[in-house]
Amino acid sequence: MVTVAALAAGAAIALSGCGAGQISQTAEQVAAVNGNSADVGDLALRNVHIVYPAEGTSYTNAKGGKAVIALSIINNSESVTDELASITTDLGTVKITPAAGKSGVQLAPQQTVVAGTHPVKHAAPTTTTAAPTTTAAPTTTAGAPTTTARTTAPTTTAADSHGADDHGAQPAADPEANPILIEITGLTKDITPGLTYNVSFNFKQNGTVQVQVPVDAGLHTERHESDKSGPAEGEHKGGH
Repeated sequence: MVTVAALAAGAAIALSGCGAGQISQTAEQVAAVNGNSADVGDLALRNVHIVYPAEGTSYTNAKGGKAVIALSIINNSESVTDELASITTDLGTVKITPAAGKSGVQLAPQQTVVAGTHPVKHAAPTTTTAAPTTTAAPTTTAGAPTTTARTTAPTTTAADSHGADDHGAQPAADPEANPILIEITGLTKDITPGLTYNVSFNFKQNGTVQVQVPVDAGLHTERHESDKSGPAEGEHKGGH
Protein backbone atom coordinates (compact mmCIF):
# COMPACT_ATOMS: atom_id res chain seq x y z
CA MET A 1 0.00 0.00 0.00
CA VAL A 2 2.87 2.35 0.80
CA THR A 3 4.38 1.76 -2.65
CA VAL A 4 1.06 2.46 -4.43
CA ALA A 5 0.53 5.69 -2.45
CA ALA A 6 4.06 6.85 -3.26
CA LEU A 7 3.57 6.21 -6.97
CA ALA A 8 0.27 8.10 -6.95
CA ALA A 9 1.85 11.08 -5.19
CA GLY A 10 4.72 11.08 -7.67
CA ALA A 11 2.34 11.08 -10.64
CA ALA A 12 0.39 14.00 -9.15
CA ILE A 13 3.60 16.00 -8.69
CA ALA A 14 4.70 15.25 -12.26
CA LEU A 15 1.38 16.41 -13.69
CA SER A 16 1.44 19.53 -11.50
CA GLY A 17 4.98 20.36 -12.65
CA CYS A 18 4.04 19.96 -16.30
CA GLY A 19 1.13 22.33 -15.91
CA ALA A 20 3.21 24.83 -13.99
CA GLY A 21 5.80 24.76 -16.75
CA GLN A 22 3.21 25.64 -19.35
CA ILE A 23 1.88 28.54 -17.30
CA SER A 24 5.39 29.86 -16.69
CA GLN A 25 6.27 29.77 -20.40
CA THR A 26 3.04 31.53 -21.31
CA ALA A 27 3.67 34.23 -18.69
CA GLU A 28 7.04 35.04 -20.24
CA GLN A 29 5.60 35.60 -23.71
CA VAL A 30 4.85 39.22 -24.61
CA ALA A 31 3.20 40.67 -27.67
CA ALA A 32 5.54 42.14 -30.26
CA VAL A 33 5.37 45.94 -30.48
CA ASN A 34 6.94 48.40 -32.86
CA GLY A 35 7.83 51.17 -30.45
CA ASN A 36 8.99 51.94 -26.93
CA SER A 37 7.62 54.52 -24.49
CA ALA A 38 9.16 56.94 -22.00
CA ASP A 39 8.14 59.86 -19.79
CA VAL A 40 10.14 62.89 -18.68
CA GLY A 41 8.49 65.63 -16.64
CA ASP A 42 5.24 66.61 -18.34
CA LEU A 43 6.24 65.00 -21.63
CA ALA A 44 5.24 61.54 -22.87
CA LEU A 45 7.12 59.83 -25.71
CA ARG A 46 5.11 57.09 -27.38
CA ASN A 47 5.76 54.45 -30.07
CA VAL A 48 9.44 55.38 -30.38
CA HIS A 49 11.06 53.23 -33.05
CA ILE A 50 13.51 53.23 -35.93
CA VAL A 51 11.64 52.79 -39.18
CA TYR A 52 12.32 49.76 -41.36
CA PRO A 53 13.63 51.11 -44.71
CA ALA A 54 11.07 51.04 -47.50
CA GLU A 55 11.97 50.34 -51.10
CA GLY A 56 12.55 53.39 -53.25
CA THR A 57 13.74 55.60 -50.38
CA SER A 58 17.20 56.87 -49.51
CA TYR A 59 17.13 55.16 -46.11
CA THR A 60 19.15 51.95 -45.82
CA ASN A 61 19.69 51.40 -42.05
CA ALA A 62 23.18 50.26 -43.10
CA LYS A 63 26.56 51.54 -41.96
CA GLY A 64 27.38 54.82 -43.69
CA GLY A 65 23.74 55.41 -44.65
CA LYS A 66 20.86 56.95 -42.78
CA ALA A 67 17.72 55.95 -40.90
CA VAL A 68 14.53 57.55 -39.57
CA ILE A 69 13.17 57.71 -36.02
CA ALA A 70 9.39 57.88 -35.66
CA LEU A 71 7.46 58.72 -32.49
CA SER A 72 4.80 60.91 -30.91
CA ILE A 73 5.59 63.50 -28.22
CA ILE A 74 2.74 64.68 -26.00
CA ASN A 75 3.04 67.76 -23.77
CA ASN A 76 0.68 67.10 -20.86
CA SER A 77 1.35 70.46 -19.21
CA GLU A 78 -1.55 72.90 -19.13
CA SER A 79 0.63 76.02 -19.17
CA VAL A 80 4.31 75.39 -20.01
CA THR A 81 5.65 75.25 -23.57
CA ASP A 82 8.72 73.10 -24.21
CA GLU A 83 11.05 72.54 -27.15
CA LEU A 84 12.96 69.55 -28.49
CA ALA A 85 16.48 70.97 -28.49
CA SER A 86 18.47 67.99 -29.82
CA ILE A 87 18.72 64.20 -30.08
CA THR A 88 21.95 62.28 -29.56
CA THR A 89 22.97 58.67 -30.17
CA ASP A 90 26.13 56.70 -30.88
CA LEU A 91 24.52 55.53 -34.12
CA GLY A 92 25.41 58.77 -35.88
CA THR A 93 24.49 62.44 -36.17
CA VAL A 94 20.81 63.23 -35.72
CA LYS A 95 19.19 65.85 -37.95
CA ILE A 96 15.84 67.31 -36.90
CA THR A 97 13.70 68.98 -39.56
CA PRO A 98 10.84 71.03 -38.06
CA ALA A 99 7.32 70.90 -39.41
CA ALA A 100 6.55 73.04 -42.46
CA GLY A 101 6.37 76.70 -41.54
CA LYS A 102 8.16 76.21 -38.19
CA SER A 103 11.68 77.21 -37.15
CA GLY A 104 11.91 74.67 -34.31
CA VAL A 105 10.09 71.79 -32.64
CA GLN A 106 7.86 73.63 -30.18
CA LEU A 107 5.58 71.69 -27.83
CA ALA A 108 2.70 73.88 -26.77
CA PRO A 109 0.61 72.90 -23.72
CA GLN A 110 -1.67 69.93 -24.45
CA GLN A 111 -0.11 69.55 -27.92
CA THR A 112 1.05 66.40 -29.70
CA VAL A 113 3.97 66.48 -32.15
CA VAL A 114 4.50 63.54 -34.50
CA ALA A 115 7.78 62.54 -36.13
CA GLY A 116 6.82 61.06 -39.47
CA THR A 117 8.47 58.61 -41.81
CA HIS A 118 8.60 60.86 -44.86
CA PRO A 119 10.47 64.11 -45.55
CA VAL A 120 8.58 67.28 -44.74
CA LYS A 121 7.48 69.22 -47.79
CA HIS A 122 7.92 72.93 -47.16
CA ALA A 123 5.43 74.77 -49.33
CA ALA A 124 6.62 77.90 -51.11
CA PRO A 125 5.11 81.11 -49.73
CA THR A 126 2.18 82.41 -51.70
CA THR A 127 1.43 86.05 -52.34
CA THR A 128 -1.90 87.61 -53.17
CA THR A 129 -2.62 91.00 -54.67
CA ALA A 130 -5.89 92.71 -54.00
CA ALA A 131 -7.75 93.78 -57.11
CA PRO A 132 -8.14 97.59 -57.44
CA THR A 133 -11.51 98.97 -56.45
CA THR A 134 -13.40 101.48 -58.53
CA THR A 135 -15.91 104.09 -57.44
CA ALA A 136 -18.41 105.67 -59.78
CA ALA A 137 -17.62 109.32 -60.45
CA PRO A 138 -20.21 111.82 -59.18
CA THR A 139 -22.70 112.94 -61.79
CA THR A 140 -24.24 116.38 -61.97
CA THR A 141 -27.37 117.61 -63.70
CA ALA A 142 -28.25 121.25 -64.18
CA GLY A 143 -30.88 122.35 -61.77
CA ALA A 144 -30.89 118.97 -60.01
CA PRO A 145 -29.19 118.02 -56.72
CA THR A 146 -25.82 116.33 -56.98
CA THR A 147 -25.79 112.59 -56.31
CA THR A 148 -22.88 110.21 -55.74
CA ALA A 149 -22.98 106.50 -56.42
CA ARG A 150 -22.26 104.51 -53.30
CA THR A 151 -20.39 101.21 -53.18
CA THR A 152 -21.10 98.97 -50.22
CA ALA A 153 -18.23 96.67 -49.25
CA PRO A 154 -19.18 93.16 -48.24
CA THR A 155 -18.81 92.38 -44.57
CA THR A 156 -16.44 89.65 -43.42
CA THR A 157 -16.10 87.80 -40.13
CA ALA A 158 -12.81 87.05 -38.43
CA ALA A 159 -13.30 83.30 -38.63
CA ASP A 160 -15.63 80.86 -40.24
CA SER A 161 -17.99 79.30 -37.75
CA HIS A 162 -18.11 75.96 -39.56
CA GLY A 163 -16.44 73.21 -37.51
CA ALA A 164 -16.27 75.33 -34.37
CA ASP A 165 -17.74 74.24 -31.09
CA ASP A 166 -20.30 76.11 -28.98
CA HIS A 167 -17.59 78.44 -27.70
CA GLY A 168 -16.33 79.33 -31.16
CA ALA A 169 -13.02 77.41 -30.84
CA GLN A 170 -11.62 75.70 -33.90
CA PRO A 171 -10.99 71.93 -33.81
CA ALA A 172 -7.41 70.84 -33.06
CA ALA A 173 -5.23 70.25 -36.09
CA ASP A 174 -4.19 66.68 -36.92
CA PRO A 175 -0.51 66.40 -35.78
CA GLU A 176 0.18 63.78 -38.46
CA ALA A 177 -0.79 66.26 -41.18
CA ASN A 178 2.32 68.37 -40.51
CA PRO A 179 4.98 66.09 -38.97
CA ILE A 180 8.60 66.71 -38.11
CA LEU A 181 11.40 64.53 -39.53
CA ILE A 182 14.16 62.92 -37.44
CA GLU A 183 17.04 61.38 -39.41
CA ILE A 184 20.16 59.59 -38.21
CA THR A 185 22.90 60.32 -40.74
CA GLY A 186 26.33 58.75 -41.22
CA LEU A 187 25.37 55.53 -39.44
CA THR A 188 28.30 54.07 -37.51
CA LYS A 189 26.92 50.54 -37.73
CA ASP A 190 24.19 48.47 -39.35
CA ILE A 191 20.79 48.79 -37.67
CA THR A 192 19.26 45.35 -37.21
CA PRO A 193 15.60 44.46 -36.52
CA GLY A 194 15.20 42.73 -33.18
CA LEU A 195 17.79 44.91 -31.43
CA THR A 196 17.38 48.14 -29.48
CA TYR A 197 19.60 51.22 -29.61
CA ASN A 198 20.17 53.93 -27.02
CA VAL A 199 18.87 57.37 -28.05
CA SER A 200 18.74 60.53 -25.86
CA PHE A 201 16.02 63.15 -26.36
CA ASN A 202 16.96 66.57 -24.97
CA PHE A 203 14.22 69.06 -24.07
CA LYS A 204 14.77 72.65 -22.91
CA GLN A 205 12.29 72.58 -20.02
CA ASN A 206 11.80 68.94 -19.03
CA GLY A 207 15.37 67.76 -19.48
CA THR A 208 16.82 64.62 -21.08
CA VAL A 209 15.39 61.13 -21.34
CA GLN A 210 17.19 58.05 -22.69
CA VAL A 211 15.15 55.53 -24.63
CA GLN A 212 16.06 52.03 -25.78
CA VAL A 213 14.68 52.33 -29.30
CA PRO A 214 13.71 49.15 -31.16
CA VAL A 215 13.76 48.68 -34.91
CA ASP A 216 10.54 48.17 -36.83
CA ALA A 217 10.57 44.65 -38.26
CA GLY A 218 8.73 45.73 -41.41
CA LEU A 219 5.66 44.12 -42.93
CA HIS A 220 7.21 40.69 -43.35
CA THR A 221 9.91 39.03 -41.26
CA GLU A 222 11.46 35.83 -42.64
CA ARG A 223 11.60 32.88 -40.28
CA HIS A 224 15.07 31.28 -40.28
CA GLU A 225 14.87 27.54 -39.64
CA SER A 226 17.73 25.53 -38.14
CA ASP A 227 18.21 22.30 -36.19
CA LYS A 228 17.76 24.41 -33.03
CA SER A 229 14.53 26.04 -34.17
CA GLY A 230 11.38 24.97 -32.41
CA PRO A 231 8.26 23.91 -34.32
CA ALA A 232 6.53 26.71 -36.20
CA GLU A 233 3.30 28.13 -34.88
CA GLY A 234 0.41 25.80 -35.61
CA GLU A 235 2.61 22.66 -35.42
CA HIS A 236 2.27 22.23 -31.63
CA LYS A 237 0.51 19.03 -30.77
CA GLY A 238 -1.44 18.24 -27.65
CA GLY A 239 0.12 16.32 -24.82
CA HIS A 240 -0.70 18.36 -21.74
